[in-house]
Amino acid sequence: MLRVLSVSLFVLLTTAGGASLASAPGLENLLADVHPDAEIATAAVELDGRVLFRVRGVTSFPAEARAAAISARIERLASDPKVAPDSVQVADSTTHSTISVAERPVMTLFDADARIEQVEREDLAVATSERIRTAIDDYRHERTPEALRKHAVAAALAMAALAVVVAALIWLTRRLHALLAKRLRFRIGAVEIQSFEIVRAERIWAALRAAVSALGFLAIAVAVFAGLDFVLGGFPWTRAFARDLATVVISPLKTMGQAFVDYLPDLVFLVILALVVRFFLRLIRLFFDAVARGSVTLEDFETEWAWPTYKIVRFAVLTFAVIVAYPYIPGSDSEAFKGISLLVGLVVSIGSSSAIANLVAGLMITYRRSFKLGDRVMIGDVTGDVIDIHAQVTHLRTLKNEEVTIANSQILNGHVVNYSSLAEESGLIVHSKVGIGYETPWRQVEALLLMAVARTPGLLAEPPPFVLYGELGDFCVSYEINAHCRDAHAVPRLHAQLQRNILDVFNEYGVQIMTPNYETDTDRPKLVERANWYAAPAEPAPAPLESESVGR
Repeated sequence: MLRVLSVSLFVLLTTAGGASLASAPGLENLLADVHPDAEIATAAVELDGRVLFRVRGVTSFPAEARAAAISARIERLASDPKVAPDSVQVADSTTHSTISVAERPVMTLFDADARIEQVEREDLAVATSERIRTAIDDYRHERTPEALRKHAVAAALAMAALAVVVAALIWLTRRLHALLAKRLRFRIGAVEIQSFEIVRAERIWAALRAAVSALGFLAIAVAVFAGLDFVLGGFPWTRAFARDLATVVISPLKTMGQAFVDYLPDLVFLVILALVVRFFLRLIRLFFDAVARGSVTLEDFETEWAWPTYKIVRFAVLTFAVIVAYPYIPGSDSEAFKGISLLVGLVVSIGSSSAIANLVAGLMITYRRSFKLGDRVMIGDVTGDVIDIHAQVTHLRTLKNEEVTIANSQILNGHVVNYSSLAEESGLIVHSKVGIGYETPWRQVEALLLMAVARTPGLLAEPPPFVLYGELGDFCVSYEINAHCRDAHAVPRLHAQLQRNILDVFNEYGVQIMTPNYETDTDRPKLVERANWYAAPAEPAPAPLESESVGR
């Protein structure tokens, strides 16, 4: 029985026929009692973007479908010039009221419809019919040439006024910027607590300029919106678009405003947390800055460790702050936020293995004191000066003024030769090898090599230079002169100057350098006569004292 009544009601609402309703008693109770505990859904009956009234529906004929059907009937009647607006009539019966125009049915009202408005059905039918008659009059009046011409002129004037207002707002914004720059630019001071600067004056000025620009943009947006709403709302064909435009603009603002109010306590907590963390980080930076300058000394703590340690402490503080702030971030408990967090964590864990290895290696290199900025080092097969040390890589400038970037993990896994670490304390040794024939006394060669050292500025007399003997080769004896210097960066220059002085000294005393080796030789044996053992510039050793000889 219920199914039959539902089908009958669907037919009646679709056709708005009053005669068939008389043969279906109890349909108004069906409208009221299908879902007595559910919220009643209604839909708006519209014409030219104006809401005339709202109607309800049932499961088999939803409110949206019913409202659309009624709107279509009213629009057809309004667009028919043969239909007089005064021909709107209401026919009441014991179960329903039928509204028709020129004997053409428009809609049917039931007691269930009247209960929504909390009025009697007959009164609701009269009010609705009057609203339909007014809508038909307005529909036709707004499409008359006089009305369209009048609103077209008004729209043109509104657009001209909008252009003037926008230009005035732009000029006013620029003028306000200039006025603020003239009056307040150099009067704004930093926000400080004693000598501790919290907010710089430049940032306060930038925030003030941004606020003025934002207000100007907001004023222009409001003017443009008001102008478009007026122009589009005056024409019947675009009135619905104007209403939708207002909904599109206002609805998000309303939603954001409500969300802002709901999240205001959490936002206040986040702001306070950010200020506290910022202040704490500034204090930490001041402390480690003092350590780096040497104003504050810590036992067994090198000054070059100050900034790497500051970065570690800062990272720990920021991590702790993020953990504390996470539950208070708007939307942090949503599934989308959790999914994005999981994805970011997965990507970071997969792609950052080498980055983490370099980061750990950078910290170990720093605290192992392998080298520091400015040191001359050799890492692998690259020799150069350390110009920058980052958490991930170290930058070297080679002897040819080339910049080389080396991953910290590669440095940690290899070996590092530091030429500067001991140069200032005990000196760095500059050495050079020569091959001299057997006919030249070794004492003379030593004296010549030491003379070359003495002619080289930058090589030290203390510790004294010394000569080492290498291979007794087929054609010559290998000698190596060693001398100390204090500047590791000057080694290439000193080595070149030492080589030049060796050539000059040996040429002055007629001693032939036998390297590279040669293939032929003279018949004369390469021997040093005893008389030539101390050939110039070599000097004979002093004779031992008689007491020393007796003691022996």
